Parts: sequence; structure tokens; C-alpha cells
Amino acid sequence: MNPNDHAMEHGNSREAMPTARYRVCSRCVMDTSDPEITFDGAGVCDHCRKFDEVTRKNWFPDDEGRRRLERILDRVKADGRGKRYDCTLGLSGGVDSCYVALRAREWGLRPLVVHVDTGWNSEASVSNVERIVNLCGFELHTEVIDWEEMRDLQLAYLRSGVSNQDVPQDHAIFASVYHFSIRNGIRCILSGGNIATEGVFPDSWHHSAMDSINLRAIHRRFGEQPLRRFPLIGFAKMYLWYPMVRCLRTIRPLNYMPYTRQSAIQEMAAACGWKPYGTKHGESQFTRLFQNDFLPRKFGFDKRRPHFSSLIVSGQMARDEALRALEQPLYGPRELEQDIAYLCTKLRIDRNVFEGFLSGPKRHYSEFANWDRRYRLLKKAQFFAECVTGRKQSVYS
Repeated sequence: MNPNDHAMEHGNSREAMPTARYRVCSRCVMDTSDPEITFDGAGVCDHCRKFDEVTRKNWFPDDEGRRRLERILDRVKADGRGKRYDCTLGLSGGVDSCYVALRAREWGLRPLVVHVDTGWNSEASVSNVERIVNLCGFELHTEVIDWEEMRDLQLAYLRSGVSNQDVPQDHAIFASVYHFSIRNGIRCILSGGNIATEGVFPDSWHHSAMDSINLRAIHRRFGEQPLRRFPLIGFAKMYLWYPMVRCLRTIRPLNYMPYTRQSAIQEMAAACGWKPYGTKHGESQFTRLFQNDFLPRKFGFDKRRPHFSSLIVSGQMARDEALRALEQPLYGPRELEQDIAYLCTKLRIDRNVFEGFLSGPKRHYSEFANWDRRYRLLKKAQFFAECVTGRKQSVYS
């Protein structure tokens, strides 16, 4: 079948459902493409219930959020007094990180702005990064990932058949930002991650991009050259040395204010000519193809569903509007062909090799060594410590 036909098929991912009985949540638009989804008697899914019962408690788009954010920013500034920078900001060129940069200027912060070039930047993302940095007057530091190692790791993941093909990029970006912060004596990282647009996401669709044990295991089996310069961060540094000894913390300012993606785009467009990508995470040419073609075709996952569901439960989108949007194709035929051709050229593979990745075996990340057991033990220890002390441990609480 022509790949254009696949793109049209998965405008609504229902056709790809492997389950015997298809169901969709009566409140949001998450469906049985999540094999672990459950529904209550009213047809409401566990993602909605988790948002109401757990996630919402960490979301403060109100005066309480403003007060909390003021206290956090005061602490960040105090920690950074006498230093060149008081925080680190990883700038991808996406909506969320660019908007945090805009607000950081307003708050009077002095961020060390880091852009990690993984080799997949779209021209629009490069332009957007430049526009925001110039507007804010920030100094930009760019970390360029060794392309041959990045390519080898990217191909290893494609050969592995796991669902989260964005791990190589995500790990490189976050590890670089963490290491850069520590090298410069910075204790705070500003993140664009937020509940308003990312409050719903099925665990069964992905695995932590920071699991370097899993990354190394996949690369050992499917890679062809050693990773000598690729930025890696191990479990001990990630969860023990950096946060507990070096007191490195990540804060997500967008969780402490009213935040809507569309209003952020409009504000940045008016301020500096920032241009939208037309799709979430469109700043990466690989991610655009991975999310809008690879995932729907190989796994039946349409990442618009958790995104729209996040907007629904956070009050930014009506369910009927989301259902209509899901009926639209993920790709136009010409754009899909262009992106596949670009990926094949960039990775130096034939088109039939790419199609082989799509038709090949599907594997779960747990088929490879991972840090799940260590992480469960760590969370138990953390829970015990919080029970003893009566509070969460954070330098910014």
C-alpha cells in the first residue's frame, strides 16, 4: 500500500485498533489504542480520573499559582545572586520552551539558554529560536550532537521496533541541559513541560527517555558503532547525585499560571514574528514523521488523542471539536512523501528499508535491560522519607 494511503487511514486511528471491542472515553478522546485503559460505569476513562484525583493537585492556574511562582522565583534569584546565571533554560524552538523564555525575561531572570542540535531541526525552529533569543536579549549556547553517533543510535531504535523512537533526541537534549547546568554551577532548570497541554499521556505508549540502561541495551543489540561523545546520564546522577548532592531542580512555571497554547503562539507572533509549526513538536523533522506516520502505522497510536484529551480536561477544548479534528488526516500526501524522503536521505537508507522498519516486529521496551526495578526502589525510599518528614523534599518548596 502507498504510504499516502496509510496517512489517510490514520486521520482517525480507530481502524488500527488491535482490540476486539473498540471504546472511546465519554469525557475525553482517549480510546482502546491504549491497551491499559479502563472505563468506569459512565464510560469515563482512568486518564480523566487520574487527572481529577492526582494531576490537578499540582496545577495552579490561579492566584494560588501566582503566589507559589513568586516564592519559587524569589528562591531562584537568591540562589543565583552573584552568579552570571540563575537558571538554565533548554530552548527547543517549540511553543512551550519559547514561551517560558518570554516570561523569564518578564520575571527578570538571567537564564543560561541552551539549544541542543540533534541534527533534526526544521528551518522554522532555528528561526524561532533566533527570534526569541534576540527579543529577550539572552545569550544562546548551542550544543551540537555528533551526527554519526546520533544517526547510529536513531537507526538502532528503528531496528529495535520499540514505540518511543524519540528517545535518542530526548535523552540527548535533557542530558545535555543537566550536564550544562552542573558545569556552570546552576541549581535550577526552567522547563516548558506543563499540565495544561500534557496532562494526559498513556504509560503504555512510551518509556522514560532518561533510562540510559535501556538506551544502552538497545544500542548494544542494534547499533554499529560505540557511543563515545553522545551525552548520557546514568541513574545515579539523574536521581541521586544531581538532585540530592548538587541540589539541581527542575521547575515548570507554566503549571503556576493560566496557560493556553494558542494564546502563547499569538503573543509570540505579535512580539517577534514567531511562527507556528502546524503540529505539536513540529520543530523536529524526525518527531513530525515519527508521531504522524510511524506511530499510527506501526502501533495504531495517534498522539493527537492524549494531546486533545489534555486540552479537554484542562478546559481548553470541547470534546466535539477534538472528535472533528481527529477525522482530519495526519499528513497531506505531498508533505508525507517529502518527510519520508528527507529521513531516508538523512539516515542514508533506502525507502524499502524504512518500510521494513514499519512492517518489522513490534517490541516492548521491557524486552531490553532497563532501570525499572531501581526506579521502583527509589520511589519507595522517597515515599518513606516523605512519610517520616511530612513533606516533599525540594529546595524550591
